[in-house]
Formats: sequence, structure tokens, C-alpha cells
Amino acid sequence: MNEENPIVVIGAGPAGLTAAYEIVKRGGSVVVFESDSVVGGISRTVERDGWRFDIGGHRFFTKVKAVESLWHEILPDEDFLSRPRLSRIFFDGKYYDYPLKASNALGNLGILEAIRCVGSYVWARIRPPKDQTNYEGWLVARFGWRLYRRFFKTYTEKVWGVPVHEMPADWAAQRVKSLSLSSAIMNALLPKRGQTDITSLIEEFQYPKFGPGMMWERCAEKVVAQGGKVVLGARVRSIEVVDGLAATVEVELANGDTFRQAASNIISTAPMAQLVDMFSPVLPQAVMAAGHDLHYRDFLTVALVIPEGSIFPDNWIYIHASEVKVGRIQNFGSWSPFLVKEGRTCLGLEYFVFEGDEVWNMSDDELIAQGVRELQYLGLIRDASLVEQGFVFRMPKAYPYYDSSYKANVAEISSHLAKEIPNVHLVGRNGMHKYNNQDHSMLTAMLTVENIYGATHDIWAVNVEEEYHETSSGEGTGRDAPILPRRSHS
Repeated sequence: MNEENPIVVIGAGPAGLTAAYEIVKRGGSVVVFESDSVVGGISRTVERDGWRFDIGGHRFFTKVKAVESLWHEILPDEDFLSRPRLSRIFFDGKYYDYPLKASNALGNLGILEAIRCVGSYVWARIRPPKDQTNYEGWLVARFGWRLYRRFFKTYTEKVWGVPVHEMPADWAAQRVKSLSLSSAIMNALLPKRGQTDITSLIEEFQYPKFGPGMMWERCAEKVVAQGGKVVLGARVRSIEVVDGLAATVEVELANGDTFRQAASNIISTAPMAQLVDMFSPVLPQAVMAAGHDLHYRDFLTVALVIPEGSIFPDNWIYIHASEVKVGRIQNFGSWSPFLVKEGRTCLGLEYFVFEGDEVWNMSDDELIAQGVRELQYLGLIRDASLVEQGFVFRMPKAYPYYDSSYKANVAEISSHLAKEIPNVHLVGRNGMHKYNNQDHSMLTAMLTVENIYGATHDIWAVNVEEEYHETSSGEGTGRDAPILPRRSHS
């Protein structure tokens, strides 16, 4: 693992940079190639005209001690803010506190509707849906029809783009496995500070004062300072395999120049759908087909600058109104005052989309105009003139899409690489096609580096939910992503 034959890391997101950092700490040689012009992947902080915004919202909370230690090794304590978790649900023109607060929920529902919701829940317990193999039936059995329609149906369908009744229920145990109507009510009536047993009810979290990208910008600097290389605007075009091992990568720079880099090992965070096309000689047809059959849910943010005094204090609001397309709205000023400017805040309207669909293909001006209209509809601004600036940021392949064949496809690719090209290692969300949090991605990278240096961890067995919860089913997908109806490639 010398300068002429370093470990090559594809991608400078949390997993890729964590791997690089762990390598240089061991005195190893590493080169990171990132096709974008910035580091951080989906955990970047986007900066436009002095405004900073977070792609998706990144709460720094983990029960994985090694990950938390690494966060504070990369950034000094003074660069972290301790932030209260404040979120609400918008439904039927009203805002419901989340985690649930009894007085707020009863005030919004009214006594009569609250009684109806409890009655609906009791009836669902007496006569649960016959089919609980789908997510809708699973939720109705535990919350009743009325609460399901208020707090689950519309938002879930916005996030994943398919009807809830088409989602198999094996996701549910991961998504809300410790949360039921009874536990939510108990939390509302007898709240505990420092609630961390249930992931959905975490009350406080850490946050880098200039956004999550600050973590990864600093990490990249530390990698370089210790002798590693981080090359931006550098896309890995091919991986040459010689005698059963990846030997070199061909890299294309932003200016079109290409060069070859020798590699002792390759750690890939690239989407599997793209990775399978990189190998020379080409992979077997079955492996290629498996990669091409993997799908993704994409994401875009419309950031709108408004006066600070005219907006909500939440980190974000979940939008359960079907009349608008926005799924969630962040208030970046509530994440950190360092993200915004004096007297102003920036709202991030989040849209869950498929790359190439109607919303994805709208122009920036059209998206900004739509965002302004939806803010007015939701009652968050009185007049469109309050919006001073607007920005749009698109993030392709934000969420691996779990359909009925994804497990077999991932197994086909990962098992082939492990057997036939064992010095290629898959880590992170897209690298493993595994919907996980930032800390989970980091952990897979940390364990993979240990494997390169002689350990024998099975990173596919890592399940971040087992760290978040006191109990675990021991099964499932690894985090909160449902098995979805299959999509055909367009």
C-alpha cells in the first residue's frame, strides 16, 4: 500500500471519506476520486450566495460509539451545536406537534374527532384488517383508519411515489417498530427528556454549526494533511481487472483529460447500477443485468429566502396535505443560525421525485414559483413578495429503491465481486444499495478498512437499527425503506 499502489476510494461522501481517513490514520496510502466539485455526497452543505442549506436534513445522533468518537475527532467540540428536535405534521390546515403532545393533538382534533380516532383504533384492534402483509393493513391494525389517513398515508406516498397498500409490511417493523398509538400516547402524557429509545422520538441532536458539509470538508482536509489525496471533478470510468484483482482505474477529469491510477484495493461508494458498467473485462451478463435492474428515488430542494420573523421555529415540517407536492419543509435557521443571514431565514422545500419525471424536469424558475404558491397555500407566508431569493438543488439517487428483486440483485453483484474480484469493497448507502443513515454508512466504511488490514467483519450484517433501539427483530432491510412495487426502466 505505497504511493504507487494506493487504496482507491470512489466517492467523497461520508462513507468514502471515512474510509480514507481511517486509512491515513493507519499510515496507508489512499486516493479519493469524486466526480462532483464538492465533497459530502448527500451530506454536503450547499452554498449559494452566502446561504447554506442541508440536503435532506442531517441530525447527528448515533448510538454507535465509534462513529460518535470519529465525529468529534474530525471536528472540535466547539464546532458542534446542541439542537432541540422540533418537528410538526401539517394536516387539514393544522399543525400537530411531533413527538405527539396530548394538549396540542386534542386541541387540533377536537374532542369529537379525538373520540372517533380512539374508536377507530379500538375497532381496528377488535377487527383488524385481514391482510396485514401490506404496509397499509399493518398500520391500520395498530393505529386505526382515521389516524392512518391523517398521519401516514399521504406523506408516505409522497416519499416513495407508490400507494401505501402496494408496500409490503416488512418495512414497518423497521420504520415504526417501537412506536404504536399506545406508546405515542404514553410519550405525550408522560414525556421524558433525553428520549432516545425510539428513533422517531429523539428530542435532541448535535449539528455542525455550518452544516453537515463542514464535517466532510474538514475530513477531506485531514486526509490530505496526512498524505492522502482527494481529487474532485474526477470520474472513475473503468476498473481494469488482472488475474482476479482490480489493478488500475481509468479516471476522467472535468476538463476531459484521462489518466490511469494503480490500486491495491478499491473501496466503492458508487451506485451499484453504475459500478457494474465500469469493469474491464466486462462482468458476466447476469451481474450486469442485476445492476441495471436496481432503481432509486431521487430528491430536490427548493430553497426560498424570507424574513426571519414570519416563519415557524421547527427544524422541519412534514406536509401531509395532498393538495401540494412538497413533502417536507426545513427551516435552516432552526438548524443553525450560521446557515442564514441576519434578519432572514431560508426554507428548504423538499420534493421526492423520480429522475426525469414532471417535477424533476421543471425549470428552476417553475420550481421556485411552485414553492412560493405552496408556501402561501400552507399559510406559511402571507404574500409572495416576502420571498426574496430562490435556489434549486437536485440530488439524483438519493434513496435506494427497494423492490421485490433488489435483494437478489444486490446479492448477485456483491457475491460475484467477493468471490471473483475480492479487492473491490462496497460501502455506504449507494455502494451497498442499502437505505441507511450517515452513521451507518460511516460504520460500513470503518469495518471495511479493518477488513483490508486483516479483520473479517461481515459488513452486510451491520444493521444500524439494532444500535438505535433497545430491542431488534434481527431481520429486515437495515433501515426504514419499504419493499416497493417494481419499476420498469424508461
